[in-house]
Amino acid sequence: MTNKLSSEDLDKIVENQCFHLPYFRAMLRAVEQSFYPREGLPEPVLDVGSGDGHFAWAMLTQQAWFGFDPWLEPSKEARKYGLYHSLIISDAHRLPSVSGHFASALSNSVLEHIPDVQGVLDEVYRALQDGGAFYYAVPNHRWREQLWGQAFFKRLGLKRLASAYERFFNKISRHVNLDAPEVWIERLKQAGFESVETFNYFPVWALRMLERGHAAGLPNLLWKKLFGKWVLFPSRKNPFLRFNKIRKLVDDSKCEDGVCSFFIAKKGAGASKL
Repeated sequence: MTNKLSSEDLDKIVENQCFHLPYFRAMLRAVEQSFYPREGLPEPVLDVGSGDGHFAWAMLTQQAWFGFDPWLEPSKEARKYGLYHSLIISDAHRLPSVSGHFASALSNSVLEHIPDVQGVLDEVYRALQDGGAFYYAVPNHRWREQLWGQAFFKRLGLKRLASAYERFFNKISRHVNLDAPEVWIERLKQAGFESVETFNYFPVWALRMLERGHAAGLPNLLWKKLFGKWVLFPSRKNPFLRFNKIRKLVDDSKCEDGVCSFFIAKKGAGASKL
């Protein structure tokens, strides 16, 4: 996939994330946003796991987006943006959509949280038009293996604590599927997708920066509860936002040993006639 973004485009992407989210969330979202086509996705767009709507807002494509999410409270926030043509509280295993309706679909850092994810992939395939593409981002198997806290305890010879830390971190992250790209490709093929492109991104140092950011981001939680926003001083000069560090990451985020994987799965041109 080619995606020509100017330096100004990338600056704006990082601002849209850093100025509105705790930095440990912003750094991953900024990287992922840079992978989507600048001109937007073919319409209508299915957003699987639309959450609070911030990611759709940050893309600023002014397109026909249709959001589906099982959680009520985040969906209430998403409605405030006024972006979605339709926003439905729905389990992604049973999308309330006719077959072949959507020209494209995306799911950004969502599928790793869903048990029985095969059923979701099957539904997305059904909902896509022939020739439509499904874009999604997930952490992979290396995420589990490369955590800073886990490595710290291993260096001390405390293997049980290392394993306990890994389980704890992934529990609070609500991770269910931390799988290698090959596992995802097999799932996509099983769902019926004809072709799959994939690449890895987000180096180990970035994961560990994100990991430590969970503690550093506690004040952001307080700001959110008191003032209704995660960031009080949205400026590139605010050292707590790590703007420059994240901007450099966005410039060079793809790597073979990355702890996340991005996929573009395409439905065959005449799939519905088979």
